[in-house]
Amino acid sequence: MSFFSTRRHTDIEDDETEDTAQLPRPAAPAQPVGFETVLGANCTLEGTLRSRANVRLDGTFTGTLEIDGNVLVGETARITADINAKNISIAGAVRGNVNGKKVQLLRSGRVWGDIHATALTTEEGAFIDGKITMVGHEASEPATVNEPGFIMDAVSEAELLQADVDETPAETPDNTDDED
Repeated sequence: MSFFSTRRHTDIEDDETEDTAQLPRPAAPAQPVGFETVLGANCTLEGTLRSRANVRLDGTFTGTLEIDGNVLVGETARITADINAKNISIAGAVRGNVNGKKVQLLRSGRVWGDIHATALTTEEGAFIDGKITMVGHEASEPATVNEPGFIMDAVSEAELLQADVDETPAETPDNTDDED
């Protein structure tokens, strides 16, 4: 008998056999809602943590995080690890490189390491000591002086600036008094 049911156990078994014969069972969701794994504020963990689901870290972790889902680093978290995940929100302290599709650094978040992301958002008060690299964008590679496109763009821009100067009416002194 279940704690939350008023029906007897035999009634439930009979109902389940009838229901399962008629209806197919729903498939498990591909990405669970919420956090499947939680490291509490009073916990310390060392090593490599791999997960296909969402992870919330509020304690102390040292090692490597390889997460296929999302990661939330809580305000009380002290992470000394490289974080590789889909989406990462940081409200605590991270000492290591952060790699993700979307990285969000909240106002209490602090990162000592490089950030590689497709999208990065930071709140006022957040701290970053490292290099930020935006990946997955066409403009992520700077043009060099030796590339033909760069030279043509520079020439075209110079021509446009010169055209603006040429079209501006020049101030000429009023020579109406000096007609000889």
